[in-house]
Amino acid sequence: MASDKNKEKSGGEVLLEKIGFSVKNCWETLAADERDKVFKFAEDYKSFLDSAKTEREFTTQAMAILKNNGFKDVDEALAKGDVIAAGDKVVQNVRDKAVIFAIVGSRPMTEGFNILGAHIDSPRIDLKTNPLYEDTGLAFMDTHYYGGIKHYQWSTIPLAIHGIVIKKNGEKCTVVVGENESDCVFTVTDLLPHLAREQMDKKASEFVGGEELDLLVGSEPYIDEKVEDKVKLGVLNILYEKYGIKEEDFASAEFEVVPAHKARDLGFDRSMIGAYGHDDRCCAYTSFAAALLIAGNKSPPERTAICVLEDKEEIGSYGNTGSQSKNFENFVSYLLALREGSEKALSAGFDIDRRLALSRSYMLSSDVNAAFDPGFAGVFDKKTASHFGKGLAISKYTGRGGKVGGSDANAEFCRRVLNTLDKNGVRWQYGNLGKVDKGGGGTIALHFAGLGIEVLDCGIPVLSMHSPFEVISKIDLYTAFRGYTAFLGENSG
Repeated sequence: MASDKNKEKSGGEVLLEKIGFSVKNCWETLAADERDKVFKFAEDYKSFLDSAKTEREFTTQAMAILKNNGFKDVDEALAKGDVIAAGDKVVQNVRDKAVIFAIVGSRPMTEGFNILGAHIDSPRIDLKTNPLYEDTGLAFMDTHYYGGIKHYQWSTIPLAIHGIVIKKNGEKCTVVVGENESDCVFTVTDLLPHLAREQMDKKASEFVGGEELDLLVGSEPYIDEKVEDKVKLGVLNILYEKYGIKEEDFASAEFEVVPAHKARDLGFDRSMIGAYGHDDRCCAYTSFAAALLIAGNKSPPERTAICVLEDKEEIGSYGNTGSQSKNFENFVSYLLALREGSEKALSAGFDIDRRLALSRSYMLSSDVNAAFDPGFAGVFDKKTASHFGKGLAISKYTGRGGKVGGSDANAEFCRRVLNTLDKNGVRWQYGNLGKVDKGGGGTIALHFAGLGIEVLDCGIPVLSMHSPFEVISKIDLYTAFRGYTAFLGENSG
């Protein structure tokens, strides 16, 4: 009897194989010698993630790596009157909260750039500018949440404080408490079930209000009978003795409250990573790593390759470190001036060159997508949702409702990107964010599309997005790295 393997395929099977599209699990098609690469890449990512839980920490880590890899500071190069050539590498640190860097290509910049863009901020809780207070012998810090979170997920878990203080004398003090095993941690308290009947009758969005996300930070009083709020004074005294921080310094500080846990392997097979901040640092890290790989090639790319790592995406990309600022346009201007010489910046044609460069550029908005969760199947369109282990999620459009507040890529550019991925053996899948009218969201794509750039959203599926413990697949992480590398080094067109 002939085996099933040798059975002749039916006409329909042949036709389906020819014109159908099936999304295969990347683990099943992974070469045996690549599995070690997948897990090694994941370990490097986990280490980076643990040391870069805020946008400032990501920027600090990235700048150190870029400088060690020969990237010149744009501002210094402009001040010196340097002229850059193909193969040169330049970087700009945007107020310690965002990073833009480029590998100069051999073609004229007016032919356009290949761009990877991601964001390095994540949903969290911030301290208010006058946070410390005492109530019934307990010291708390008042907070204001940042980005879209479910408030109740942030109570009764260990939390760490990361941030900086600019003192009156101009000194910058960095504070990180809660990350080392020997550190103290902090928490947001919750009500015991025995007394929570009224609370449990509320909607989930009302379990814990925004003003109730106050951080428990102390209970031991400073011993002095003439002082009120002794516990508050005790905490202030610790801050002053250890960091030199006075109460008024909170007005010139940025403190972010994040989960205190480390990135961990998840599942018996260790195929997944559970951590805080996958959105969007898993795409930012893979974009960063892809650009570093391009920078390390012996020959320069034909098209100049740029990596943009922005801040403030979770609150609309506003401010002078978000993608709605002029930072990227400024960087392009700096590149053109450095490539052509400073006199070029004063010429009438300089603005036209910048506009030409932008209008001929291609970009992947590297942002995560919601992975299909069978426990909540009702909000997903299973046919077009992204799935764990099936590679890069391609989102032609984003937004909510009638695609409001999103970006919609041109069909021609979608095909260009898909052909690049296919040519390089990179697995991809569809990536719509939920059923129509069930919600939605956007990315930085629309802000770059507004500059005339061709942009497509392309990222990693995430479970439990915006929670303190998000989950991704290691194979999707590695596939994103390979896909971003292929796109950034693509020289056609």
